Amino acid sequence: WSWGQGGLSALGHGDQQQDQCQPTKVEALAEQRIIAVSAGREHSLALTADGEVWSWGWGRSGRLGHGDEEEQPLPKKVE
Repeated sequence: WSWGQGGLSALGHGDQQQDQCQPTKVEALAEQRIIAVSAGREHSLALTADGEVWSWGWGRSGRLGHGDEEEQPLPKKVE
């Protein structure tokens, strides 16, 4: 679930700039068992029970761990 300011894809709903005033399920993670989340101003990370890390938001300086600086509007598994 996420809510708040949606700029730079920080909420993980696929709509890059849409703010969410109420908690909204992050559908891309619906099948995952999330055990921890770390949220920054412009990106977020989620850890699954299987040890996978998923990230989304603004990829500046490689902060998402995908080997690039691309904005990621939906959670993507870090390989």
